[in-house]
Amino acid sequence: MTDRIGSGDYRIAPDPAKPGLTRRLAGRDQTGARQEVAVIEERPLTIFLNSQEIVTAMTIGDYPQYLALGFLANQGMLKGAGRVSAIDYDEEIQTVVVRTEKPTDHEERLKRKTRTSGCAVGTVFGDMMEGLEGVRLPPAELRTSWLYALAHRINRTDSLYLSAGAIHGTVLCKADRPLVYMEDVGRHNAVDKVAGWMLSEGESGADKVLYTTGRLTSEMVIKTAVMGIPVLASRSGFTAWGVEIARQVGMTLIGRLRGRRFLCLSGEDRLVRDADPRAVADEPRLQRRKGAHR
Repeated sequence: MTDRIGSGDYRIAPDPAKPGLTRRLAGRDQTGARQEVAVIEERPLTIFLNSQEIVTAMTIGDYPQYLALGFLANQGMLKGAGRVSAIDYDEEIQTVVVRTEKPTDHEERLKRKTRTSGCAVGTVFGDMMEGLEGVRLPPAELRTSWLYALAHRINRTDSLYLSAGAIHGTVLCKADRPLVYMEDVGRHNAVDKVAGWMLSEGESGADKVLYTTGRLTSEMVIKTAVMGIPVLASRSGFTAWGVEIARQVGMTLIGRLRGRRFLCLSGEDRLVRDADPRAVADEPRLQRRKGAHR
């Protein structure tokens, strides 16, 4: 088992002991012996933009306001809406309503559309691609010493993953310091929570690094670019389209970050190799997070 590290100077850190996030369930292992384990809870959260229902997401239920705000922002649905005037969460019916000063065209478009899940995803993805027009991220420096320090700290921080597994993590970082660590059953939800926190706090992404346990797909790269973050790193691998988009917007993309190993497929010119990989402890096989293989 990995030696665990507390929350320290995180501004938001996982709270594995928070009631309602996991449930103890009993089963039997391969030998027939009874085992009781912590299992992640998931529940629906319905997001409204003003009076229009937008989506119902399956989530662990923490930070619902950040999730709703970040989701709408990352989908480009808050453009032209003016200031967010209120975010109302009703825990009893698991609903968040994000209210804006002015209505958006998304509300009327969705009212006119008979949506299947495929249509909704296609519409959203098209809107996100439109939001990348003219986006060029700042040429931020990335030091390999930061990568190694972040991976070491994040993978040993007390988390739901270490307690129960079956969950993804996304961490907003600055240089070698992790700041905000969000978890959820879907990697996109975890990213949206970080985006919602940044918007609520007025936090810029220009000097940040985003670390995720999820795959570096096109949607993950797009969301990171929309958030204005120039560096995206992951324990997992890449998709070709994700790499193409990262190169298009000037994002440094680091994948397969495990122990002393990593692979950079975009932004190599902004990478400062100030740490000798031979001096970095490799990751023992028994301590490798399952997220590396997802």
